[in-house]
Amino acid sequence: MEKILISRCFLGEKVRYDGKDNLLNNRVFERWLAEGRLVAICPEVAGGLSTPRAPAEIQQDSNRVLTRDGVDVTAAFEQGANQALSLCQQHNIRYALLKESSPSCGSQKIHNGKFEQIKIKGQGVCAQLLSDNGIRVYSEKNIEELIEVMESK
Repeated sequence: MEKILISRCFLGEKVRYDGKDNLLNNRVFERWLAEGRLVAICPEVAGGLSTPRAPAEIQQDSNRVLTRDGVDVTAAFEQGANQALSLCQQHNIRYALLKESSPSCGSQKIHNGKFEQIKIKGQGVCAQLLSDNGIRVYSEKNIEELIEVMESK
């Protein structure tokens, strides 16, 4: 049975920067959870950041991750991304379902780095590392594509 890496916030865990969750309600997803196919991580928490925490965005000029107050949290984001990759390697995971627009998990869009609520094309730190290592990253925006891939196996 093939496993899937998943953002912990999708499981209803309150690990977002604002202390909230992003619970997904999907029958297939619930079946995968019951089957033990989901391996959960919040890369930001795994990297040592607290919940709640200051909002952070990737700075386009330097690729550093800074909080709104200018604190550099790049090392924590990289540490969490490395832990996610390690989980994928341990469990032979080839697919991930991560939170879109997150500076860690965004697979297609991230915020522009100016804390203006403007999204641009790009990947978060974790999504980029996983993609670079051959893991296909999906989000809640294209979960149906992941379901189709996994159900055809």
